[in-house]
Parts: sequence; C-alpha cells; structure tokens
Amino acid sequence: MFTFYDELETRSMEQREVLQFTQFKQQLERVLKTSPYYSETLADFADLQEIDRTLLAKMPLTRKSELLELQRKTPPFGGLSVLTPPTLMRIFASPGPIYEPETRGTDCWRFARALYAAGIRAGDLLYNCFSYHFTPAGAMVESGAFAMGCAVFPAGTGQTELQARTIADLRPQAYVGTPSFLKIILDKGDELALDLDSLRKGLVSGEYFSPELRREFAGRGIEVLQCYATADLGLIAYESSAGPGMIVDEGVIVEIVRPGTGDPVPDGEVGEVVVTCLNTDYALIRFATGDLSAILPGQSDCGRTNRRIKGWMGRADQSAKIRGLFVHPNQIAEVLSRHDEAIKGRLVVSRNTGGLDDICLQIETETTDSDALAGALADCFQGIAKLRTEVTLCQPNSLANDGIVIDDLRPIDC
Repeated sequence: MFTFYDELETRSMEQREVLQFTQFKQQLERVLKTSPYYSETLADFADLQEIDRTLLAKMPLTRKSELLELQRKTPPFGGLSVLTPPTLMRIFASPGPIYEPETRGTDCWRFARALYAAGIRAGDLLYNCFSYHFTPAGAMVESGAFAMGCAVFPAGTGQTELQARTIADLRPQAYVGTPSFLKIILDKGDELALDLDSLRKGLVSGEYFSPELRREFAGRGIEVLQCYATADLGLIAYESSAGPGMIVDEGVIVEIVRPGTGDPVPDGEVGEVVVTCLNTDYALIRFATGDLSAILPGQSDCGRTNRRIKGWMGRADQSAKIRGLFVHPNQIAEVLSRHDEAIKGRLVVSRNTGGLDDICLQIETETTDSDALAGALADCFQGIAKLRTEVTLCQPNSLANDGIVIDDLRPIDC
C-alpha cells in the first residue's frame, strides 16, 4: 500500500492547475513590484486578470546560462530578488559562479517530498553525502530531512574509508548522495569487512543512475530511488517505487519546450525542461534549465496524480560552430516558423573526406517531393545562419524523438 507525504499529491489535475495558477498570479503580482528584473521583462503581463498555461507560454524565458551575466551586473541575484536578512539565511555558489539563496522557513528547497517517496520516515538517520561546501546540495537534503523529523549525519564527499567506518558505527537507515559514491562506499566496506547492512533505502541525484547500479543496490537489500533537482530551483521531480518516470513536484510548474524556443511541445516529445517555481521568496519564472526530458502519458501507479517526466535525457544546449560561424537551435526554429509546411527540423553536421564541414537540414513535412520547398528552406536558412545547406524533406514522425535540433557528428577533435 502506498502512502503520501500530503494531500497535495493526490488532488485532481484540474484542482492542481487552478490552485497552482492562482498561486502563480499572486507571485507575479508580487515580483512585478519587488524584482527589478521581472518588473522589466514581464511588464507586458502586469494587468492580467487570469492566467493559465497558454498565457504562461507567452512569457519570456530566463535561461540558466544568462544568470551569470545578470548576477555580474546586479549582484548577488541578478535583480531577480532583493533578498536580505533575516529572510535570507545563507548564500551558496555553483560553478560560474552562480549564487543561490536559501531562505528561512520549513523545507525551502521542498526536498521532504522526494525523501518520503524514497521510503524515508521520521526517526530515520540519513547519511548525507552531498557536498556541504559552496553548493547547496547538502543543505537541500537537510532542510527536507529536518522537516520530516529525521536526523542527519553531514558526511559530504571524499574520505571513503572513514565514510564506511562511520556508517558501520552509526548504523544509518538511509543514504543520500550520488549513486556512484554509494557504490564506492559499499565496495570499501566489503574490502574492510565492515557491516553496512543498516542501509536499506536511499535517494540519489546529481548524475546518471544506471539500471545495472540500481540492480546491484537492490541485490544488497537497498531500495534506491532518484530525484531531479537543481541548485537554482530545488526539487523538480522525483521517483516513487511504482515507477516509471519521475513525478513533478507540487511546488513547481513544468513545461517541455522545443529547444531554441519557448514553445511547448506535445506530451511525449523530447524538449527542454522549463520550470516556474512557486517560491514567493526567490521567484524563477519560466526558468530554462538546459536539460532535455519529455512528459510521460498518464499518472503513476502509486496514486500520485501530478504529471511525470522521463527524467534527465541530455542537454538542450546544442550550438555548433560550422565553417567559422555559430549556429543555434533558435535559428532552426526560425526557419520552421517561416514555412507552414515544415513540421520539425534537424540540422546534421558532419565532416567529409576532405576535412570540411558538411551540413544537411532535415525537415519533416507532408510535402516531401517539392524541390521548390527544399530550395526555399535552403535559402531561408542561408539568410538566417549565413550558411548554405542541403535540405532533405522527410515524412512526418521520421526524425528521432530525442530533442536534438543540431546533431553534430564530427569527430571530437574538430
């Protein structure tokens, strides 16, 4: 029998949409008054009486890749927020550096929900192997664990032998960290003939969690689930033991958009993950993560009713330098927008035997035998990207559903 962290997880999709967009409207009204950045970028949306997904999709994206420059111009948070103590509790730094705030209050990163879905309960001791230095990952886990009534050992990373011996001494019930580090600790425990059998559950993130590693942990009697989170947003989605896919967190609105654009794609199609976080202290509205995923159809068998995503499927940042010029996914999107016959596009980049770059623009269309359309698309691309390309017209649904818009097949030493 499945249990749930709270009643939000089992509300109807209709009820969730109404309540989340009510929250979002209140958030929007607030940031238009308090955030220098949003008061400028969202000025055209100041007088909305109601808001829904259609209107949300018309708002501009804020890309993670833009945060660095925004924060350099307006430190520390790029004008997205003017947080100060006592609301502001701690500031962290991710590579870049990009600075992230932690605010006071219960579980501001919303991690308790993922911990609960992984089987962790009040009274458990968590062995937390996420970093406590500079980045917020360790603090994210702690905030959720404390909200649930758990204790935490702040292990951090490194010192493998000491980690294994500490687990043998303290007998924690749960591990939280990267999957690869859990394997390293378990292998070290085997080498030292230590009893690490107290570990029975785990929550991992931060890297690819292979099916082989999942099976290895299960063979040791440890049920390990994964979640998807970022330093900027906190928890985005998490697994339940019912699988497959990851259930979207109740504190965010997730869209999947065509790479290079802000346009939502149909459910099932791979695209870039865009998140609106309903955090009133540090609002991130239509925040483009640069990660690829897709919406899974239906609901989880565990009874949670929110949307599911497939999980992390790669990066959407696919710019490529071709014949000395950079080509970006939004330029492919611009070609599509100018031709109603064009459904989907993919630019394939290769290197010929003479060592020169070749490019071919593959276009899905119902009109696959039109030389005129192919020529118009080639001319359009040349006008936008300043590069001449071959054009191949393809049947609808023939291009791979992998979110790739620029497929760079050149050798890695190019």
